[in-house]
Amino acid sequence: MKPPNANMDTAKQQFLQEFGDSYGYPNAPNNIDHIRATQFKRLDGSVYLDHAGATLYSELQMEAIFKDLSTTLYGNPHSQSNSSLATSDIIEDARHQVLKLCNASPKEYKCIFTSGATAALKLVGEAFPWSDHSTFMYTIENHNSVLGIREYALNKGAAALAIDFKEAAESSVIKVSHHPIQKRSEATVLDKQPTGEIYNLFAFPSECNFSGVRFNLDLINIVKEDSEKLLDGSQHCRGNWMVLLDAAKGCSTDPPDLSTYKADFVVISFYKLFGYPTGLGALLARNEAAKLLKKSYFSGGTVAASIADIDFVKRREGIEESFEDGTLSFLSIAAIRHGFDILNTLTPLSISRHTSSLARYTRNTLLALRHANGQEACVIYGLECLKAAYSGLGPIVSFNLKRADGSWVGPREVEKLASLSGIQLRTGCFCNPGACSKYLGLSHADLLSNIEAGHVCWDDLDILHGKPTGAVRVSFGYMSTFEDAWRFMNFIVSNFILLPSSTLKSRSIQSTNEGGKTTPERYLTSIVVYPIKSCAGFKVDSWPLSSTGLLYDREWLLKSMNGEILTQKKVPEMNFIATKIDLKTGILYVESPRCKEKLLIELKSNLSAAVEEINVHAQRYEVMGYDNQIDTWFSNAVGRPCYLLRSSSRSCTRLNRNQNPSICRDIKTRLNFVNEAQLLLISEESVSDLNQRLNSKEESLESPMEVDAMRFRPNLVISGGAPYVEDSWSGLKIGKRHFMSLGGCNRCQMINLNYRAGEVERSNEPLATLAAYRRTKGKILFGILLRYERDNQTEEETSWVHVGQEVYPDA
Repeated sequence: MKPPNANMDTAKQQFLQEFGDSYGYPNAPNNIDHIRATQFKRLDGSVYLDHAGATLYSELQMEAIFKDLSTTLYGNPHSQSNSSLATSDIIEDARHQVLKLCNASPKEYKCIFTSGATAALKLVGEAFPWSDHSTFMYTIENHNSVLGIREYALNKGAAALAIDFKEAAESSVIKVSHHPIQKRSEATVLDKQPTGEIYNLFAFPSECNFSGVRFNLDLINIVKEDSEKLLDGSQHCRGNWMVLLDAAKGCSTDPPDLSTYKADFVVISFYKLFGYPTGLGALLARNEAAKLLKKSYFSGGTVAASIADIDFVKRREGIEESFEDGTLSFLSIAAIRHGFDILNTLTPLSISRHTSSLARYTRNTLLALRHANGQEACVIYGLECLKAAYSGLGPIVSFNLKRADGSWVGPREVEKLASLSGIQLRTGCFCNPGACSKYLGLSHADLLSNIEAGHVCWDDLDILHGKPTGAVRVSFGYMSTFEDAWRFMNFIVSNFILLPSSTLKSRSIQSTNEGGKTTPERYLTSIVVYPIKSCAGFKVDSWPLSSTGLLYDREWLLKSMNGEILTQKKVPEMNFIATKIDLKTGILYVESPRCKEKLLIELKSNLSAAVEEINVHAQRYEVMGYDNQIDTWFSNAVGRPCYLLRSSSRSCTRLNRNQNPSICRDIKTRLNFVNEAQLLLISEESVSDLNQRLNSKEESLESPMEVDAMRFRPNLVISGGAPYVEDSWSGLKIGKRHFMSLGGCNRCQMINLNYRAGEVERSNEPLATLAAYRRTKGKILFGILLRYERDNQTEEETSWVHVGQEVYPDA
């Protein structure tokens, strides 16, 4: 098929014919094009599609906030000074604005400010009157911050119950399907008569942040008034039901009407509403429900009086002041009125219509995509929501792509290429494990198997056992435009849809076949050793081999104080740390422009006696550390506290014992702190071909770009032969030493870092160019990974490689 939106002007005309009444705020003082051009100038050239994660603040909004803070004297509200009283007035005005957003009467609801939506949920979980007869019921589609309430319930002896919805004989009837009851207190007998009132809590989101499905708010009244019918007379339906509505996502485009749907607790996040401030949320609590919350801790602001040396405290009686510990973030609260000014100018209804039109266009276009062989290219999640339990879809489109052969495209592949195209989106499970497993069809066995394979949130293991571990999500905000959606769709078609056209050849791996030609001579031209993971390496003419590859290569690493392994991806300054090993003296020399003195580390001493274990890429290593002097040197060199570790094991242990997929390619040999394999080989001819492609791009004509082999951090560089012929090698010999090929090296954005004159420059190249012709099955390959085959050598025998040695590929 042809790209559905090859011409933007034509596509926009078609879009406006269908959605013109909803798109662009036709009745507002300024339309979307004016808003985007004047208030979001920083988006020039970028497409931002992660509004479900955090929407964007407008420049007009920030100017108003800065002017406000620059001209108004705000004081701590816990005082009686003029500035403090002015702050108190601003806080009360902000409470009323929040209540007004949800059409909540100040006589019936109170607005409690918190440090975020998660803090609001935590407050409810901590203070709820749980008993061993209580039940915490929640929909399977819920954010982790809601699921965390389960810990409070279970620890107090209550039951926890996840539910989903199923088809009913009548379309207007909501039917519930139960997941297994969770209970920690085995001694509790439910048929035992309770000694007091039973209070249960039901939690659900107004809009699922995974699928965009909007829940029917009639659930609030049904649960509160007829829980026995909803739960088919289950013993867990006894008592008083209270309802918690997570509106953190849904409130940005479809605020709940609390005059009609009287939830007991509603949580809100302000940065999801209008981008700024972060670190501020609110809990809207019905007065009767708030009075049932039992809070133990007291603090400044929540007490009327206390005596330090006896057990006496008199708490404040107001609901807000009872739960707002310490001094409120009053400057952030002062800022939210400027965000509300923006929303009120557009109106929530217009924002909902605008964002929904973009989401519908994107869904329809994705669903229409077909590969040249007729294979559907996209699966969208949440489309088959049941009418009774749900009320439609919000401005979220969550999906996964399929290749022409029916296999899945990894979500991280989509995210990586989107970033190179200037498109910001989100992949993964979005902290919503229930929705993720539901829509992706992942069983408990699948989830546990994925965890065993080393999969955790935000990693690159996006396809395991043939199934996606997450999804791609695009979400729209009030400032999103048709052009954003159009550019996104063009990106999808250009990179993932198999069209009946010769242009496909530019998107696939091309390795040159030298068959029929006289085999050219190939030589080893460079040997590079990187003693410390992600720091600069050093070139040598000759170097010994060991059971881990090049001797001492990646034998050290830097670890932050919070346990993170430091690499150039997050700390690009590590490239300025120069290293060199003198084998004769047995010393590792380390230099940094941030440190006056050169550091000398003896290869056979300096280590502390302490041994610890760390996990790196599904491998467990025993490591040893160094004294404070060495750790302080490296902390100064990278500009953050860290410490140096050295592998002390004779062998590393594979955590993933079932040999499930993980990032590490070489699972049979001893490894130092490498990502995938012992060695990386790069061909000078392949680098030369890449440079020709870089300089053939139109945008490169004014400032030609060229990369050298060192950009790819190789251990071995060879010369001779055709570009990319190394892709086809099963192995090779350098001199008399044999190396097995483990396949191509999957490249990441680290190769886009250019170090010049002590500065770090970031761009999309050369990864963007490589993605156009070196991508296969979700990987952008350049260079090959090798494993040194020791054959029958003993551990004591040492072999060397030398620059100038001839390279012989395996037949």
